Amino acid sequence: MSMFHSSAFKGAHILITGATGGIGKVLALDLLKLGAQVTAAGRNEEKLRSLSQQAHYHADASNLLTIQADLTEARDRERLVYEAEESFGPVTGLVNGAGIAGGDVVEFIKEEDLESIMQINFISAVMLSQLVFKSMKERGKGAVVNISSLSGLRGTHGSTAYAGSKFAMIGFTHSFALEAIEHGVRVNAVCPGFVDTDMARQILEKKASASGISYEEQREQTEKALPSGRMTTPEETARTIMFLLSDAAENIVGESVKLSGGSVMR
Repeated sequence: MSMFHSSAFKGAHILITGATGGIGKVLALDLLKLGAQVTAAGRNEEKLRSLSQQAHYHADASNLLTIQADLTEARDRERLVYEAEESFGPVTGLVNGAGIAGGDVVEFIKEEDLESIMQINFISAVMLSQLVFKSMKERGKGAVVNISSLSGLRGTHGSTAYAGSKFAMIGFTHSFALEAIEHGVRVNAVCPGFVDTDMARQILEKKASASGISYEEQREQTEKALPSGRMTTPEETARTIMFLLSDAAENIVGESVKLSGGSVMR
């Protein structure tokens, strides 16, 4: 189901990080179908090639630019923005979607794990936003959507590193939103819970192993605990992000939109 006109994003240039993940890939393809030019960034070249191949079947692949980049490296961030703007002009929308899960209980957590998760999930997003914001500020228009998590709103057992990085993304969203709106740039966040992706499967497999049950049993338990009775789909998450990128959300500023299936209400 689409709530957008087929040319809703015509003239837009959207830069997506984490574009090889479950949410990022769906988002890139959906935006292409709606007329956007999309720069898709990720670390995995094979998955980027797969995204390009899918674009040939579902949309105008000439509007897709894929760039392999390690966003923890300043040179890669600068190259990403330069190549994106050389190909499609100024970035009108940025989706900070790159992220990893991981960590442990505080008793056993390793400093290097903390640093790695914060660097990828938070610091790289802030520094990339800084680069993209320059041209948005000059034009007096733009939109940034940060992909945080329900873990950015409440902690869970064994999630100090991951939740810490996602709480940081919410703080960044609030602070940057106040600064950016002065120049016509909107900043918001989405906070998904369990989304039916490979990352969610890995988390549930880890939970299942710790509990001595199968993945299927763990998934069933997890979904039964949600008021909606199911996980969120990547498509639902992508549509929420597209709404926040669109002019339909022009007075939504600094919000953290939950996709929780009813599990978090506040």
